[in-house]
Amino acid sequence: MKLSMLKQPSAVIPLVMSFAALVVVLGHIAVSGVGRQPDEGAAAHIWQLLIAGQLPIVAIFVITSLPRNPRQTLLVLALQALALLAATAPVFLLNW
Repeated sequence: MKLSMLKQPSAVIPLVMSFAALVVVLGHIAVSGVGRQPDEGAAAHIWQLLIAGQLPIVAIFVITSLPRNPRQTLLVLALQALALLAATAPVFLLNW
């Protein structure tokens, strides 16, 4: 993978947002445990915003990069998908 593709903000920001969402989930688990809360807390809302906020950024990345360099763009998209999967896995596995 060309390193120049990962220098684009629209390629890196979704990765950072996925990592931040994972940190929010793991931090909440460390502080409150895995039990269900009676009300969605701030951590749940922050996680939702971080996950949903990636969509427009990924769309911009695809629109601007796919026509110029499709192979590298698809590799970065796969990396972004893996990061998203890592951020969502604890939520679904623990029924948070």
